[in-house]
Amino acid sequence: MRTTAAAICFALFVPALTLPAVAESLTEKTGVNSLIGVSPSTQDFVTEAAVSDMFEIQSSRLALQKAGDQGTKDFAQTMIADHGKTSAELEALVASGATKANLPTALDSPHQSMLDKLKSLNGGDFTKQYHDDQAQGHEDAVDLFKRYAKGGKDQKLKDWARKTLPTLQHHLQMAQALDK
Repeated sequence: MRTTAAAICFALFVPALTLPAVAESLTEKTGVNSLIGVSPSTQDFVTEAAVSDMFEIQSSRLALQKAGDQGTKDFAQTMIADHGKTSAELEALVASGATKANLPTALDSPHQSMLDKLKSLNGGDFTKQYHDDQAQGHEDAVDLFKRYAKGGKDQKLKDWARKTLPTLQHHLQMAQALDK
């Protein structure tokens, strides 16, 4: 079993380490790009950013209904407003033709599963899971935006990622402070 796991890791990671073009073709979902610090492709960046925004908005709308404490509701309202703004900005970049990528129209399977789990929870269980999802989601988003701002191929998207990054870093700090 260890030999098989080692062979799989070797097959996945060695080509990614030795050929940046190969690593870039791997989707963000594998985690390989993040692990080795490779910038996502333009399409991967657009997809991940858009799905992240959709999840933030949908889960935060749910938090406005289900959260018991005002701090969580205030945070959720900020997420809805800020991620609504970034969604509109990203959509405008893509719609203008300035960026050659397609926007997703729905959550991907992992984010839909996370949202479904939130829908099934109530009270403190909901609040804890929402807080955890927000902290992890913003950690992932900060990493994604940093990598694209540094090495992305589309200059307009790189500029947008760089401009958006401080807001995401602030969201991460806010999310990490929710349980304190």
